[in-house]
Amino acid sequence: MLTRRQMIISALGSIAGGALLKKANAAATKNEVHSHSMPLAQHQSRRPYTPVVTPNGSTLPYEMKNGVKEFHLIAEPVEREFAPGMKVKCWGYNGQTPGPTIEAVEGDRVRILVTNKLAEHTSIHWHGIFLPNGMDGVGGLTQPHIKPGETYVYEFTLRQHGTFMYHPHADEMVQLAVGMMGFFIIHPQKPENPRIDRDFAIMLHTWAIHPGTYRPDPAVMLDFNIFSFNSKVFPAVDHLVVKTNDRVRIRIANLSMDEHPIHIHGHAYRITATDGGQIPKAGQWPETTVLVPVGATRDVEFIADAPGDWAFHCHKSHHTMNAMGHDIPNTLGVNQKGLENKIRKMIPGYMAMGESGMAEHAEHVDHMPGPKNTLPMMMGKGPFGNIEMGGMFTVVKVRDYLKSYDEDPGWYDHPKGTVAYRLKRQELKKYQSFSG
Repeated sequence: MLTRRQMIISALGSIAGGALLKKANAAATKNEVHSHSMPLAQHQSRRPYTPVVTPNGSTLPYEMKNGVKEFHLIAEPVEREFAPGMKVKCWGYNGQTPGPTIEAVEGDRVRILVTNKLAEHTSIHWHGIFLPNGMDGVGGLTQPHIKPGETYVYEFTLRQHGTFMYHPHADEMVQLAVGMMGFFIIHPQKPENPRIDRDFAIMLHTWAIHPGTYRPDPAVMLDFNIFSFNSKVFPAVDHLVVKTNDRVRIRIANLSMDEHPIHIHGHAYRITATDGGQIPKAGQWPETTVLVPVGATRDVEFIADAPGDWAFHCHKSHHTMNAMGHDIPNTLGVNQKGLENKIRKMIPGYMAMGESGMAEHAEHVDHMPGPKNTLPMMMGKGPFGNIEMGGMFTVVKVRDYLKSYDEDPGWYDHPKGTVAYRLKRQELKKYQSFSG
């Protein structure tokens, strides 16, 4: 992958006029990659569009070559830490899964060099993008497969704007299952009005990683046990930090084997676009949950007008958990007195659980170790205790005052009298008429 240093050196080696042009483009690329780290005033003023923030990810840099934006993707094995205590041997692009986000503008001419460092052939498809048939990236149909060690060049002019994806169309069952995917964001030529203040991109994915193992199992079709935002699981997923009254867009893409109803607390968003294009304003409607089908993207927008720490998650309960044993008997309501000691004689350290629910799994997370390289089902702590979530879960942090979007503001300081509280025993009599 080309670094910013290499781009600057290349610029300095050109003739004076070309050098100045390339230096300007290198500076623009640097701003694009790191724009979410800028102070708020700079973030608002540098570009005619708001650069996308890919939580736990990055934006792919480019070089300008004779008016063409040139990117370089490398398909290769990747080790990804889903959360502390679990590292997974995946495949991806440029050292990460999902691959780095490609950002360009409608009307741009782009050239994308794709190098294959995998042990098998691959291809790359530009999902939802209008382009010449021979650039569509379906191995065997529109092009030869990219064999190990080969580099293929894709070049086309962007004729639309919106949220799109890239992924292989070669040995898809394996290559998608192990993490080969990424965002391709095309901004409109005309600046948006009203302007988006914060623009996030989140890729949904499901994984089958058997307890104690390190590699996803591509043969599993339904019984997935890890559910991720940008190949991270809670509490390792970056929080979405915004300022009160910011106009926020979240681009959600799904290349998993399941649909996901993505829910936000404290706000309602409008579904403004799919990977097929913008939805006219008359066709938009408010939702607190957007269903993202398989192989699709959804753009949602909202005004962050309620300060606080608001949950953002998939509303399928199993998708906010980590590794689960699907074949373990249900012990809810089963009296396990005496059983624990008998089993411990055969299995030291055994702990009988499940009689009164699964919250015990979260309570025992610190002293009940599971298999190596396997996360607890429920993990993550908040200001009031265990949050008891994993998988597809993060927090939208809305604050009245921020110095930088890149700094986590910590947990929300609730105004006095705005937090639910436990009723004291002596106060119960006042409410007995309501409780019966």
